[in-house]
Amino acid sequence: MRRLALVLLALGALALAGPGAIGRLLLLGGAPGLAAPLLADPVAKGVALYRAGDYAGADAAFAKAGRSQTYNRGLSLAATGQYPLSVAYFDAVLFVNPADADARRNRELVATMYPPDQGVSIAPGRIQGAGGLGEGDKTAQSTPGIQDPETQRPIDAKGIVASDDWLATLPDDPGEFLKLRLRAEYERRAEQGLVRPREAEPW
Repeated sequence: MRRLALVLLALGALALAGPGAIGRLLLLGGAPGLAAPLLADPVAKGVALYRAGDYAGADAAFAKAGRSQTYNRGLSLAATGQYPLSVAYFDAVLFVNPADADARRNRELVATMYPPDQGVSIAPGRIQGAGGLGEGDKTAQSTPGIQDPETQRPIDAKGIVASDDWLATLPDDPGEFLKLRLRAEYERRAEQGLVRPREAEPW
């Protein structure tokens, strides 16, 4: 009798908590397909849909969640076959945190799934034509080797890592770099009060 009362009490608490709480319990319990319709939070819903194999639905949910789900969006874009866009999303994650090993590993893995852009150069820095494998099957199976999405992933800015891809974006102009470096050093010293004020009449 006591056990039955506890079960009824637990069911009553779940009913009061609402469908979202039940959905989260189902997601934690390994039933993402049953959990997804009950979840209103786009992040949790996207994770549930991804785990249930509805990658297009998961991608739409992560897109609705916004910039906080840039990493998960990279996963869902890869799962739907949109490899170049997936790489761009992982690049955005790495721009914020270059030390994110998972994002770097996933980016490198997805980048091997489509040929690089090739075309006719019509102006400096411009490429005509597009790469990729075409539209293909937008409901492809999850890319092997890519991890499962997460409901919580902190974003912590760490600066920029001088990777080969990043270095390729810099102009080959040592003189311009030196001017920028000298200006930055002058501004740093000026902020610390180490630069003497310029005299009106030097002689």
